[in-house]
Amino acid sequence: MADQPTPLMPHATATWLVDNTGLTFEQIADFCGLHILEVQAMADDLAGSKYIGRDPVHAGELSQEEIERGQNDPSYRLRMQRAPVAVSRTKGPRYTPVSKRQDKPDGIAWLLRNYPEMSDAQIGKLIGTTRTTIAALRDRSHWNMANIQPKDPVTLGLCSQRELDAAVAKIVRTDPESEGDAGDVQGDERQRLIRELRAEREAAGQAASEAAQEAEAAAWLASRRASAADEGA
Repeated sequence: MADQPTPLMPHATATWLVDNTGLTFEQIADFCGLHILEVQAMADDLAGSKYIGRDPVHAGELSQEEIERGQNDPSYRLRMQRAPVAVSRTKGPRYTPVSKRQDKPDGIAWLLRNYPEMSDAQIGKLIGTTRTTIAALRDRSHWNMANIQPKDPVTLGLCSQRELDAAVAKIVRTDPESEGDAGDVQGDERQRLIRELRAEREAAGQAASEAAQEAEAAAWLASRRASAADEGA
């Protein structure tokens, strides 16, 4: 069932299944599209983020009968009853999750440093911010200027690589002096972006790997302690 969709909120759904069912960690991880160590960490309260459980039965994504089948057979793979409906926005400003809004100044600063010729309108559309904020960062009058660190907005999740490439391409096309060398400039920019993104993503991947190893070690230690307690009893 590699092509089976995942729940609308996989981590919140996994939290609910851990707390309210007798399904195995492997079954929950498979249904939610997560790594088994993530589910283990949730069960042991070792996860870095705490999620409020989301009932997949109430959401219509899973039936109670399907849960019971899984509880009776640990090798059974849960089947989604109804795939979540994709929600798209066609009008209005770009929506940025609350957890990422604090990253906007870092993303704007990165664009201003790497593409100072990018217009405020382009940055505003790309990041979903206001001209006032952009102006404050341009003239370094932003109230939190001392703590702002330029970071790639793609890595921060504020825009996609395709959107950033499109914005950069528009800069090249609208610069009459670089019109003849547009292809070379765009290619050089792309290569530079790729190198920067690769380095940042490798660092993020290393951090995630270390966190997973720590969670696995903690789970193993908890298991050993539980075994020792059982032997002592």
